[in-house]
Amino acid sequence: MLRLAFLFASLLAGPAPAEGFRSFAGHGGPVMGLAVAPDGGSVLTASFDYSVGLWPASDAGGPTWLEGHDAAVNTVSYLPGGRAVSGGDDYDAIVWNLADGSVLHRLEGHRGKVMGARGTPDGRMIATASWDGTVRLWNAETGREIAVLTDHDGPVNDVAWAQGGAVLYSAGHDGTVLEWDVAARRPLRRMAAHGFGVNVLAIDEAAGWLAYGALDGGTRVLELETGVELADLTGGRRPVLALARSPDGARIAIGDGEGYIMVVDSADWSIAHDFRAAVNGPIWALAFNGDGTGILAGGIADEAYLWPLDATGAQPRLAEESRAFHTDPDMVPNGERQFLRKCSVCHTLGPDGQRRAGPSLAGVFGRPAGSLPGYSYSPALSNSDIVWDEHSIDRLFEIGPDNLTPGSKMPMQQIASPKDRADLIAFLKRATTQD
Repeated sequence: MLRLAFLFASLLAGPAPAEGFRSFAGHGGPVMGLAVAPDGGSVLTASFDYSVGLWPASDAGGPTWLEGHDAAVNTVSYLPGGRAVSGGDDYDAIVWNLADGSVLHRLEGHRGKVMGARGTPDGRMIATASWDGTVRLWNAETGREIAVLTDHDGPVNDVAWAQGGAVLYSAGHDGTVLEWDVAARRPLRRMAAHGFGVNVLAIDEAAGWLAYGALDGGTRVLELETGVELADLTGGRRPVLALARSPDGARIAIGDGEGYIMVVDSADWSIAHDFRAAVNGPIWALAFNGDGTGILAGGIADEAYLWPLDATGAQPRLAEESRAFHTDPDMVPNGERQFLRKCSVCHTLGPDGQRRAGPSLAGVFGRPAGSLPGYSYSPALSNSDIVWDEHSIDRLFEIGPDNLTPGSKMPMQQIASPKDRADLIAFLKRATTQD
């Protein structure tokens, strides 16, 4: 078995990466979704910072930012005709024009976060999987909703097309994989009843198989025609959060919650590579590069990495340095601890211009809500009469943003303890007051 070697040292301190390695750095939050163009010429990244990045694959050039989501973006995929589709925690999917980064259509109707969004091979129809328990079908040319499929008992996590768009597969938190007759809008059969939630799907229709990864770490490959299990690729790590098939179908990659990537040869389902790709977090997204010689991964780091699979030199790992919210609670005062846990993923404390899901908190005390220049606020905050001070921030965390600022982008969270709220406010006042 060929295995890749990686260093525990950080990228800056360790030896230079092997030829072919690349970092896609620029996001202000974890990378949740990845896609590589069918011609291999570009890469899409979806991030917790509410944005999608469009990157050239052939060099280290920076991205074109696709801005339009009002919450974390979980999934992204290419569509024919220079388009893409993404889905996010704002309950919406967006169809993009990649030539200029404009929004072609906003697919509205879900009542829960969109976890999967895929187009048919001809690009005429899109399927979206949502935590509202539905799969929705959309006309990709007009943005019009075509149908709502409701046979899952709970959140739906992923979808995959077959037979040119005549058949759809969906994966649900109910532990099932359903096969749908798209024209009849009904399930044909239950491909899998796993017992634990199924998170992700990968399909190779030409080779006749469908793979799924589940919450308990279970990873199975099923024959499309019969549903018979062809392989059990369970690696003993959980949950499985990402699956990817190489362009030629020769390999499948599996990413899990413990930061490992396992690459399997589909000819005999043997393990070709198995390596720790992330130190302090999961692998949320995977994609092979255009020629299948490298694997891209995204996770808790604010960047994606591309590793050449057959490299033998030392390689860096994602998230080698712990994120702020991983800080040992005994090492910092309570107010700072509350900030690290509740606020640090979305906000910075200084006027540094870093990309984040939320605006900088520098100078926040006395600032009207929705007024910081350069940040795209929701109408709920832009039109608010709130001024941020000790009272309004205390109220924000006492009743939650969904109650104080309904319709805003702010995640739903509360701090129950009055002392914890007071300590957070005191920390913020010290850390964000500008001289």
